[in-house]
Amino acid sequence: MSEQPALRFALNHMVAPGLPPEAFLALARDLGCDAVEMRNDLAGNALADGTPAAKVGAAAARAGIAILTINALQRFNDWSADRAAEAEDLARACADCGAAALILVPVNDGSGRDPVEARDNLTRALTGLAPILERHGIQGYVEPLGFAVCSLRFKSAAAAAIRDLGLAARFRITHDTFHHHLAGETEIFPDLTALVHVSGVDNPSVAVDDMRDSHRILVTAQDRLDNLGQIARLRAAGVAAHLSFEPFAEAVHRAADIRADLARSIEFIRAGLARRAA
Repeated sequence: MSEQPALRFALNHMVAPGLPPEAFLALARDLGCDAVEMRNDLAGNALADGTPAAKVGAAAARAGIAILTINALQRFNDWSADRAAEAEDLARACADCGAAALILVPVNDGSGRDPVEARDNLTRALTGLAPILERHGIQGYVEPLGFAVCSLRFKSAAAAAIRDLGLAARFRITHDTFHHHLAGETEIFPDLTALVHVSGVDNPSVAVDDMRDSHRILVTAQDRLDNLGQIARLRAAGVAAHLSFEPFAEAVHRAADIRADLARSIEFIRAGLARRAA
């Protein structure tokens, strides 16, 4: 059996959205994570509160933590002059804080789902984004959302557009275990996968089609998304990307001891993967 890449864990700021950057970085360090994702959508917290990205980057450097991404440019495939200006600002923030990439989230309101329209919108957005990202020396990580209403539901569509445009040097894909399960997509794209977003759902009564961000917790033994299977398959295909925890459930955000909860989830994933590899 060929040797698999080392496990690398990261934290998305959504694990503890109330923690200021320094405390969030300390949490990552204490858990043995070497990287984080910052967000621009946490009201009253960096980066949404106007904290300079360079200040956050300096704090990360002091903590010995890499910043993987800023999450996110929303509605990226609804390309316009306003969206281009927003992308410019976020790309500059990525460069200022040392982030390697900007997460790109598609329109998710039921519009833009016609196959031809969706392909044309994606092509227009990637073409418009490429020079902006290049100018700031970063990549764009496209994150398809598995919801039925999403304009970019499948990673296969993102991969095809990236390859057809010859932009694989500028764009990669985020494999989100929640959205992969919701989409019912079986194919993975190891050559394009740069990041894995990890969360679990353990509610036994919610149907897959009814799963929403509010159901997303840490990965436990009751996980219904087959996180272990998805991660094992990615790793077997050579994907060495960080596994970045991204839970949205209020129960996680209000946790009495998020450090202990994360430590248990990390150990569950480590042990589960080790058993599969034995």
